Amino acid sequence: MKRIINKIDKPLLLLTIACVVFGLIMVGSASSLKSYMKYGESFHYLRRQLLFVGLGSIGGIIAMLVPFKKYKKLILLGVLGVIAALIYVLLNGDINNGIKGWINFGSFGIQPSEFAKTVLILFLAFSFEKLMKVRKPSNVSKFAPFIVPIIFFLLVYKQPDFGTMMVLAGITAVIFFVIPYDAKTKFVISVFTIILVLVVALFVVVSGKGLTEGQKQRFNYKKPCTRYRSETGYQVCNGYIAINSGGLFGSGLGNSRQKYLYLPEAHTDFIFAIIIEEMGLVIGIVMIAVYFIIIWRIIMIGRRSYNLQGSIICFGVAAYISLHIMINLGGVLGLIPLTGIPLPFYTFGGSFMINLLTSLGLVQRVCIENRMFEQKHLVA
Repeated sequence: MKRIINKIDKPLLLLTIACVVFGLIMVGSASSLKSYMKYGESFHYLRRQLLFVGLGSIGGIIAMLVPFKKYKKLILLGVLGVIAALIYVLLNGDINNGIKGWINFGSFGIQPSEFAKTVLILFLAFSFEKLMKVRKPSNVSKFAPFIVPIIFFLLVYKQPDFGTMMVLAGITAVIFFVIPYDAKTKFVISVFTIILVLVVALFVVVSGKGLTEGQKQRFNYKKPCTRYRSETGYQVCNGYIAINSGGLFGSGLGNSRQKYLYLPEAHTDFIFAIIIEEMGLVIGIVMIAVYFIIIWRIIMIGRRSYNLQGSIICFGVAAYISLHIMINLGGVLGLIPLTGIPLPFYTFGGSFMINLLTSLGLVQRVCIENRMFEQKHLVA
């Protein structure tokens, strides 16, 4: 165990721990009033988040300790399991915020589409690692690994969860550009994809089908404070008020006013606004800077990887985290429609936290295997 720990990326680990601890503090603060009003005590959501962090830490440790050669034997089962779970939620899942994407077990819910992100990264990593060892792969075999993400897209689209679908598509796109395909193949696949997306978008716009009324309303996201009393402006405008109230140094931990039911999603979608209100813009800038460092460390581990699968895993996880940050903050700041995408480390939620920490464990495994490979060849 000590030998393994010596090979992990310690700056990435320390930054992860710091973000998780700060996230727990802010979830506890942002959720305190809602917790008290719903459950009669202030720390219900904090205790649940501690449980999620514990489960995610176990997942991350397992991911860090298990060699990738063992994952290769199980990845197909993982893909089939995710597809089965996504089909199940469409048939029997529970609806939350207009999305039929949860499997509930008593007071706990699992969102299979969250775990689809990491399973997708691993599947593409192992598939293209194997494919690139073939001397002259056929055009069909080059396209075949993308069938799985397409299936994931369609099943998540039917929930309908466009935020998660955007993340899955973004991860797939980043991995596509990492793969060492020849320029002609990349051009053909890129053009085909762009044409397909444009045709689908045109169909949705012209026919009006494919979007629920609630999703159509979300596209009315500009100038939210002019629609303060409507659903399309209320939350974002109160987020603006929270951010403006925080100033440079904030009103102090626990002193947010907007969490007093002005922001009904204070501990989930709008946790960033509450952090700025209580801790100030300076802390918000530090958060963004730490995100950049974490993503940079992950990319550097991927660039140093001795094989394609390690690079794909790291670039896929970097894309996963980056997309969540951009989509969440874009919605909170009124730059894009709200999608309900969690903010890494800070948003309350079980499936996302468990999957996020497990994904970071996979990145650490890439780092460990890179250093084992380096040591073996230095000795040789």
